[in-house]
Amino acid sequence: MSNKYAVIMAGGVGSRFWPVSKQSFPKQFHDMLGLGKSLLQMTFTRLQAQIPANNILILTNEAYVDLVKEQLPEVLPENIVAEPAMRNTAPCILLAALKIQKMNPEASMIVAPSDHYIAEEDLFNEDLATTFAFCEQHPQALMTLGIQPTSPNTGYGYIEYNHETTAVKKVNQFREKPNLETAQQFLDAGNFLWNAGIFIWSVDAVVNAFAKAQPTMTQLFTNGMQVLNTEEEVSFLESEYPKAENISVDYAIMENSEEVYVLPARFSWNDLGTWGSLYDKLDKNEESNAIVNASVTAIASHGNMVRTAPGKKVILQGLEDYIVVDQDDVLMIIPKNAEQEIKEIRNTAMDKYGKEIG
Repeated sequence: MSNKYAVIMAGGVGSRFWPVSKQSFPKQFHDMLGLGKSLLQMTFTRLQAQIPANNILILTNEAYVDLVKEQLPEVLPENIVAEPAMRNTAPCILLAALKIQKMNPEASMIVAPSDHYIAEEDLFNEDLATTFAFCEQHPQALMTLGIQPTSPNTGYGYIEYNHETTAVKKVNQFREKPNLETAQQFLDAGNFLWNAGIFIWSVDAVVNAFAKAQPTMTQLFTNGMQVLNTEEEVSFLESEYPKAENISVDYAIMENSEEVYVLPARFSWNDLGTWGSLYDKLDKNEESNAIVNASVTAIASHGNMVRTAPGKKVILQGLEDYIVVDQDDVLMIIPKNAEQEIKEIRNTAMDKYGKEIG
């Protein structure tokens, strides 16, 4: 039996990718890149390279359980965990760790978001093997994979690590999303990485970290240890899960532990958080337009992000740096520099047309 497990977090709404990503069908279930697989399916396949399918848990909102079953029929039904309330990353990670610990006390696990894009999967799996090996040698280590910054991005948190010659670095501190000047200082310093929210640890280490830093939350879930991984788990979670504090795993344990380490990742990574980040990742044609699914005729039009249903014929003229998205009964055309306002645009549209388009 393998001691390696994975937890895929697939409960987010992804509202910045509206109108493709909607509350009823979020972005992790979409083929955002036009590659024939959803982001969730791509994440699952990537992890399967060294983690058995039966050892992969999917944590999702209870409204999305059927979508998970449809897209990942190879996942055991009991490994699809429905969160009855949205409570950030700490409660769901603690719950998953306790479930896995009950299955296999010797287990190590990776926690991975369901909606990130990683191109060099071979390098990802080599790096993942390195982190698993480190955790085996250092049983109380809390590991994370940090991303080499390519720009002074203000949209990510940063990880500051100690200057060391070893591949794995001791983390000095986590830093909040900075302003542009501070982000540039981080890049110039050379010992800062983007925080991608990918964690690796033994179940023993992470449960101990929660018990020390978050005793109330730990007690809440350990009260149900007898029913975890049984039919009674659902009713226990319906009753108790909403009582958990709404807090991220970074705040809950990572910033309070003396045993945090980071491996600077060698693979390229994109969190696909916005239409602009998707544009950056996609190949562009000679007019610098990034196109998903559509058949585009572009006349004096450059730098646009275009996504439609497969085969949709789109004619552009005189359009520069726009986002054009055609999804179901919604057509959105906005300047790229307005994408930070998508939530407000969505809310305005819902006020006019009703919640069914949101």
